[in-house]
Amino acid sequence: MAAAAGIVVIFDFDKTIIDCDSDNWVLGEFGATELFEQLLPTIPWNSHMDRMMTELHSQGTKMEDIVAVLKRAPIHPRIIQAIKSAHSLGCDLKIVSDANVFFIETILEHHELRECFSEINTNPGFVDEEGRLRIFPHHDFNKSPHGCHHPCPPNMCKGLVIERIQASLSTVEEKKTIIYLGDGIGDFCPSLKLGDGDYVMPRKNFPICDMICKNRRLIKAEVCEWSNGEELQHVLIHLISSNISMNKINSTSGNNTAQLNSVDCKLQTMPGAVREAFSHALSIPH
Repeated sequence: MAAAAGIVVIFDFDKTIIDCDSDNWVLGEFGATELFEQLLPTIPWNSHMDRMMTELHSQGTKMEDIVAVLKRAPIHPRIIQAIKSAHSLGCDLKIVSDANVFFIETILEHHELRECFSEINTNPGFVDEEGRLRIFPHHDFNKSPHGCHHPCPPNMCKGLVIERIQASLSTVEEKKTIIYLGDGIGDFCPSLKLGDGDYVMPRKNFPICDMICKNRRLIKAEVCEWSNGEELQHVLIHLISSNISMNKINSTSGNNTAQLNSVDCKLQTMPGAVREAFSHALSIPH
């Protein structure tokens, strides 16, 4: 069995894996941001993106043009390394995102990351017979609302997705540890679903971090912040490393490992020299 087989890492996509919002990136590259913002108040975001793809198609934009733009979306090289390292260690990697499957898969395939992920939960998207990209809601809010009272968009409650994932994990004998990474308001609801022994990694100075700070008592998971690609890699790989170490300790001695849990989440605030020494002690080859 792989060393980290008991760990499930769940990523948001926009401003977490890539360092932008994929919808805004595409619209901006085609000069369509102003039109998008003019029409946005009249229609939900997800439905509006479908409408904008139709508008771009009518202006002569081809799918290969959209693909070329997606391939230029900014992504920190250390995040690419972190994903590949986590996958190679045996973690089960998943995505829960309010982007769309076409944008996400195009970017992941470009960076040779698609095979690292076992599951992508997002808004459906496909190219129709006219060569136009169609985007649809993950949850069909026109038929029935998802009913979440947290600040989730009408087309997707990530908390419901996390509950489904947790239910599927409960059918296996080994208890799984979940690490959830996100940046936006929509990532608050799934953070509430995590329990003791899980970790939430909110991006510093982004809405999710503010929401967690204001509602800290509601969060059961260990909170480990990050601000950029380098910190994401550092914190994530050390959480994985510490869990591997804890599992080894538990299997041999059953010792209490709460102290090791708390040390890892404080790595980012350690003095540089101390943090570097600790990094070498728990180093994982990429």
